[in-house]
Amino acid sequence: MRISVTSVFVADQAKALEFYTDVLGFTKRQDIPMGAARWLTVASSDAPDAVELLLEPNANPIASTYQQSLHAAGIPATTFATDDLAKEHERLTALGVRFTQEPVRNGPVSTAVLDDTCGNLIGLHQVH
Repeated sequence: MRISVTSVFVADQAKALEFYTDVLGFTKRQDIPMGAARWLTVASSDAPDAVELLLEPNANPIASTYQQSLHAAGIPATTFATDDLAKEHERLTALGVRFTQEPVRNGPVSTAVLDDTCGNLIGLHQVH
């Protein structure tokens, strides 16, 4: 058994796709119409056959409440790994990404948290 798809809730799939591809640098993997929404996934450009991230509509009140509660509490909806957090922070800051937590080193791990402009906080981490 392995993880194939995980998700983050978004209010606007088109806006989320733009942020996750144009800003974060992921690659669109699947875009399948499903009524009013889409099965819309992205994956790492470095590992396009790895786990996909589903940009899942938050139209369900439970999903919306969950997303808003995580954001209000400052809890990332998910976390992405990077080999060079300082470099990634610099690149994303130059693109206008807002960080709610600047990079911090905690022993063997450095972390940061960014706002994805789609209702989520996203963690970044680097293992040293």
